[in-house]
Amino acid sequence: MRSYELVFIVHPDLDDGDLEAAITNVSGLVERNGGQVAKVDPWGVRRPAYPIEDSREGLYVLMHIEMDPAAVAPLERSLQLMDGIMRHLIARVE
Repeated sequence: MRSYELVFIVHPDLDDGDLEAAITNVSGLVERNGGQVAKVDPWGVRRPAYPIEDSREGLYVLMHIEMDPAAVAPLERSLQLMDGIMRHLIARVE
């Protein structure tokens, strides 16, 4: 298993309960793809460098995960289809 950092941006119109549900859904996706969530760090509301889906703000969340390299592509496909998540990035940690 390798360590990865997953950063995703949730639509800012969601309230705290919906943010927790999105974090739970992403954690479930990681676990269904054979990974483990080591740490979740919500960063709060931030401004991206450019508007995303006509939004000038987003709720940023950082997750430290461990999973097999072959499971990263299916996880990315699932994240693209999730409602409420505007962008995501998975980076390998050395």
